[in-house]
Amino acid sequence: MTEPYAHAREAVHEQVIDGFGTVRVLPLDAAADAPVIHAWASEERAVFWGMNGLDEEQVREIYAHMATLDTHHAFLVVKDGEPAALFQTYEPEADRVGECYAVEPGDIGVHLLLAPAGPGGARPGWTSAVLAAFLTYALRGLDRHRVVVDPDVRNEKAVDRFRRQGFEKGPEVVLPEIDIPDVYLPEKHAQLLFLTRAVAFPRDS
Repeated sequence: MTEPYAHAREAVHEQVIDGFGTVRVLPLDAAADAPVIHAWASEERAVFWGMNGLDEEQVREIYAHMATLDTHHAFLVVKDGEPAALFQTYEPEADRVGECYAVEPGDIGVHLLLAPAGPGGARPGWTSAVLAAFLTYALRGLDRHRVVVDPDVRNEKAVDRFRRQGFEKGPEVVLPEIDIPDVYLPEKHAQLLFLTRAVAFPRDS
């Protein structure tokens, strides 16, 4: 993906992070972005994302369907014009997670799939910078009170990553199976974690 491609869509959020680069949050284009999302989601490291085994067309169909919803949204995060992450937001009361905790006004749910590290290997501070950008969009840009995430309880790496970013652990829950036309999600044992705007951005309080 080139810099001109990245600027072909209007960003919903753009942020320059010192020592890291320019992060832009773009509305996902299911057709154009399916190849890169499929490549990321097919890797073994992304097993908890739940798309291992799907082909590119199935990935495209999932995000084309999501684009029809008012409650769930997908975004491609680019760093200096290169794909860096898949970022999704959703209204908890319109999602199965809303059956598992007391949803508060101003809550927003998020999912994040990071791009692979690439041939250079580990990228110190990279994950934290990407998280900072999308949290700024979710909490400030969308004017929300609290972010909720629901990684698989076995995904200790993700849980630790959110804890380092300031999230507090909530309960372990079982997200129910969803089996309806256009959507199938297996039962999921998840660790809920929460980050309030007051903690993330104390100067906003």
